[in-house]
Amino acid sequence: MVAAGTRARVRAELTREIVDVARRHLASEGASALSLRAVARELGMASSAVYRYFPSRDELLTTLIVDAYDALGADAEEAERAVPRTDLRARFRSVCTATREWALAHPHEYALVYGSPVPGYAAPESTIGPAARVGEALSRVIADGVDSGVVDPAADATGADATLTPGLAVSVGLPIEEPNSSLAARVVLAWTTLFGLISFELFGHTNNVVDDRTRYFDDAVERLATMVGLPQEEGRPAATP
Repeated sequence: MVAAGTRARVRAELTREIVDVARRHLASEGASALSLRAVARELGMASSAVYRYFPSRDELLTTLIVDAYDALGADAEEAERAVPRTDLRARFRSVCTATREWALAHPHEYALVYGSPVPGYAAPESTIGPAARVGEALSRVIADGVDSGVVDPAADATGADATLTPGLAVSVGLPIEEPNSSLAARVVLAWTTLFGLISFELFGHTNNVVDDRTRYFDDAVERLATMVGLPQEEGRPAATP
């Protein structure tokens, strides 16, 4: 029993070492150049030994992707939990701000999950849940607004929800009964716009366009909050979409 526990602990530690080295290679070489042999060389291991932990480059890549999504999601969720439950707009803002801060602090990991696809790699189903964590955090804020009567799902009823995958709104906690609702579609728009803002900033697309990036981002988040129907806080200037 003790020997088995020791082996499990050693395996877990070595697995983490392999992932840590792979993450450094990700930063220096890029995802498409990730190599199990190169990781093994840095660790002073035979490549055959590393293959016992990760049978393929794709499995190692998947671990890096899931770790990145989970780290980002955990930061966003922790920031949101720190805000009073009734302050919906501040909760929404905290998720967005934490997402941007994580991306700026971890640019290579952000690029892995939101940058160019890795040639020849197809993400497995195990990445779906971790990838949804930020979107689900935003959706929970809006769902709480609907439950409390603060957010009106019948407002701006363009019927855009019909464009979404069937069952998507319910799966993220927005069981909207209004047949012509656009609320779930607006939440998806806010989520995708959030990552668009961050990607443009991180990948240099706003260079020579935006001087004060933090203020620009903060203003955009306020507009997104207004778009999804969150009430304006007292004493704060109103933002319109």
